[in-house]
Amino acid sequence: MRNILAGIVVGLGLSACWSVDAVSAQNEDKHPVVVLETSMGAITIELDREKAPITVENFLKYVDSGFYDNLIFHRVISTFMIQGGGFDQDMREKTKGQLGQIKNESGNGLRHKQGTIAMARLGRPGHPEDVDSAQNQFFINVKDNEALDTAPGGYAVFGKVTDGMDVVNKIRNVRTTTRGVHGDVPIETVVIKSAKRKAKN
Repeated sequence: MRNILAGIVVGLGLSACWSVDAVSAQNEDKHPVVVLETSMGAITIELDREKAPITVENFLKYVDSGFYDNLIFHRVISTFMIQGGGFDQDMREKTKGQLGQIKNESGNGLRHKQGTIAMARLGRPGHPEDVDSAQNQFFINVKDNEALDTAPGGYAVFGKVTDGMDVVNKIRNVRTTTRGVHGDVPIETVVIKSAKRKAKN
C-alpha cells in the first residue's frame, strides 16, 4: 500500500442565526451534520456521536471555531482517500487553534467503507504512542479500506458522506505532485472554503 499507513500524518436576529434552543438541540444531536463547502462543490457529512463521541466533539470544535476555513485537501490518492484539515494553500501547517491530541476511538463498530470520514494520525511502525496522536486532520475514504480497520491501533471512523460523493470523486481524480517533503499534493488547489454545522429542520 505504498507505506500508506505511515503516510497518514500527517448574526443575531432569528433570520440570521439559530436560536439558543436550536443550538442546544444541535449540541444534543446524536448525528450532527457538517457541510464542507469546497472549491469543487459541497460535501455533506453526518457524524456519529454515539459511536465516536470524543472524535465528533473534537471535530465540531474545529468546525465551530472556523479552523478549517480556507485550508485545503493537501493529500489525495485516487485509489485510497482524500486528506485535509491541516495545511493552507502554501502548504504551511496550521498550528494556531490546534486543541491537542485525542484518544483513538477505532474499534467502535464503524468500518472504513467508501464515503466514511476518519481521523488522520501518525502511523510509524513500532511507535505505540502514535495511536492517540490524531488532532485536526481528517480523511474521507474513496473506497472500502479494510486494512485500516485492522491496522495496529486502527484509525477512528466518526461519520459518513451523505451528499456530495460526486465532489469527493472530483477531488480524488485531480492530478497530484510533490511539494517539498509532501507527496500526493493536488496540482489544482482544492480549498475548504468553509466548514459549518447544518441546522436540522
